[in-house]
This record gives sequence, structure tokens and C-alpha cells, in this order.
Amino acid sequence: MIAPPWFEIPPPAYGGIESVCGDLIEALILRGHEVVLVGAGRNGTSARFVATYRQPQGHRLGDPLPEIVHAAALPGILDDLDVDVIHDHTLAGPLLARGRETPTVVTAHGPVRGDLARYYRTMSRHVHLVAISNAQRTAAPEIDWAATVHNAVRVADFPFRADKGDHAVFLGRMCPDKGLCQAIDATRAAGVRLVIAGKWSEPAEQEYFRQEVEPRLGQGVEWFGEASWRQKTELLGAARCLLFPIQWEEPFGMVMIEAMACGTPVVALRRGSVPEIVTDGATGFICDEVAQLPAALDKAAALEPGRCRLEARRRFDVTLMAARYEEVYRTACGQRPLRPRTFGAGRARTTTTGTESAVRHPHPEQPASPRGRQESRRPSRS
Repeated sequence: MIAPPWFEIPPPAYGGIESVCGDLIEALILRGHEVVLVGAGRNGTSARFVATYRQPQGHRLGDPLPEIVHAAALPGILDDLDVDVIHDHTLAGPLLARGRETPTVVTAHGPVRGDLARYYRTMSRHVHLVAISNAQRTAAPEIDWAATVHNAVRVADFPFRADKGDHAVFLGRMCPDKGLCQAIDATRAAGVRLVIAGKWSEPAEQEYFRQEVEPRLGQGVEWFGEASWRQKTELLGAARCLLFPIQWEEPFGMVMIEAMACGTPVVALRRGSVPEIVTDGATGFICDEVAQLPAALDKAAALEPGRCRLEARRRFDVTLMAARYEEVYRTACGQRPLRPRTFGAGRARTTTTGTESAVRHPHPEQPASPRGRQESRRPSRS
């Protein structure tokens, strides 16, 4: 499992790809697989861990070099491993897959358009490329997609709350694509209080916040800041709805299934993967225009939280995602059985590559199994 070098796994706050990787790893281990994770920082999973960077490189987002260095370390790492399949979640890593004997599965986590569509079209000749939504796949039908596997969460980790407050919540990065200004306008028109939580660590995000968001605060619009995982679940669980007025064809919005897991409906615009995730009139409301959002905000309070939770568990739980990726792995391996592996006894071992110093896991400042993962244990083999 090759994760990007930007955040630890699982991430302490922002990091959708890293959350998916962490949950998938734990689900695969529970299903009897041995997993090696290549990432950055400290290991918060039950997998064996190889770190290309001692510290995650999130502060360098936008700089291509950390991911290039991360990818360049892979051949040496893979030379020391005997694995059935490689699952790469990075952008640069698949460049090294051509000619590799071990099959490579690649998940396209971002938009597939322009140069990225051209890149993935070329890569699909050498890897098994997985889409995270049918919307993403439909936007690039010329690509040889191997499968569509929706992202997922460990629904049991999310606290369910049936009693809701009167406010709406917005969670997302500070950028125009997320539709925060539209969310503010819609809640003011509906007379509903809005709580905003989001990532704003990059210069462009900070500039957007100062120019567009900060002047709009007050009068029922409250800025929370970047939320930890626990704070995020509390915010989602307490709200009458998640407001998701997305302004682009986002291939998958993790926050939608996180809200549903907390029993909170979603009010969204019909863009990207929204119609695949939200059941209109049951787990939320899908609007075709921004002008329809205030009425949907008003109606959201009448939706049943239990239905939202049920749909999240039935359609977007990590156990389903793991089973679907197993099918992709078996196809990539030519239908041959995945072989048992033993990568060393006991708890996962952590090493680093290159000039980085070796570190051992668990780290005294970070629990070995965050977010309730103490119950996840490597299954014994007969």
C-alpha cells in the first residue's frame, strides 16, 4: 500500500486519501492479508511500515519534489519485499510500474481531466486503474478503467446522534470550488445558523479566507477553524445537515459519507459524485441550483437520522470497499490465489529509507491504534 507523503496514516485532521488508506489497511488485515505500508511520518496502522520521510510533508503541498523523492525510493523498497500486488495511491508512483513483474493497482483520487486524463490514459496500459465514482469514470470514458470502487469509512467509528441542532455545518478546504460563499448565502436566506470548519493552511487557502470568508462572518455565520477527527464527528453529528454546495465535478466527497455515518443528512448541488452518494429525499436533498438550497435546508430537519446511518453502513462501510478491492487484486494477479505472508512476528515494524533515521512503532506520543483501532488485531493463521 503506497500512500502519498503528505500526511500520516491515519491523519490527525485533514487527509481524505490517507483516511481511506488507513481504513482499507485495517480491513484487509482483518480479512487475513499481510500489508506493508509505504508512507511518511509515524505509523498508526497495524501494517508493517516503511517511511520515506521521517516527517510528513504536508507543509510542502504543491511542491512536486516530495512525491518524486517518495516515488524514487519505491524500487529499492520493493526489492526487499515479496508481495502479490502493489496498490498505489500517489500520482508519481505509477510512472515506475511499467515493466514491473508485480501487478500494480492505482486508485485515481483526483479529477481526471486535461493533462491528468492524458496521464491516466497512458498509465492504464500498464496498471489496473480504479475510479472512485462512476461520475469520475464517465468524465473520462476513453480510459481503460479496471473497476469503480467507492471510498468508504469505518462507520462504527463515527458516533451516531439522533437529536440534532438547528444549525447547518460546512466542512471543506478554503477554496472557491467547495462553494463556501454559496453556503453562507443559502443559510442566511433560510435563517439557519452555519458553522464552518475547514483546512486553511496553504497560502492560497489563507488568502481566500481573508478575502472572501472573513468579511462574511457574523450574523449567524461562525468560523470554527480546522477540526480534528473527533471535533469533526462532533460537528457533523450535532448539525441538522451538512451543506455541500460543490462548484465542480468532484469525483468523491468523503465528508458526505462521514456526515451520513453520524446520522446527518446532506444538502448538496448536483455535481460530480453527489447523485451516487446522496439518496434524494431520504439521506439528503440534491439541488440543481443554488436558489433551491434554502428550501432544502428547511426540509432537511425532517429527514430520519437512522436512515442516513443505515445507508452509510450498507453502501459506504470499509468492509465493502475492502471486498471490492480484493476482487481487483485477484484480477490483477490473474485470478491466482493471494499467498499468505509473514513479515515478522508481533506488532508492525517501522523502518525508514535513504538518509532518514530508523524509528520504532509504537511511538510514545502516538497510540498504536488511534480512533478505536485497539479492537483490530492481525488474525491468526492455521
